[in-house]
Amino acid sequence: MQATVFSQSPDTGAVVVTDAGLSHDVSAEVVVASGLRFLRPGQRVSITETDGVITRLWIVGIGDRETIT
Repeated sequence: MQATVFSQSPDTGAVVVTDAGLSHDVSAEVVVASGLRFLRPGQRVSITETDGVITRLWIVGIGDRETIT
């Protein structure tokens, strides 16, 4: 699923809005696990949602287990 970053805080995580217009909180742990140092408002990301909780976040176009160098 794809989403757009609405806001990000190093302490609390991020808020993303899906293409369907739904807002989701992303925990700081998921942001850290993504390997991304910063997210900026307006940035496009892919997310995995399980039972209403975002469990994975990555940059659109970067696939599973691919790293940004």
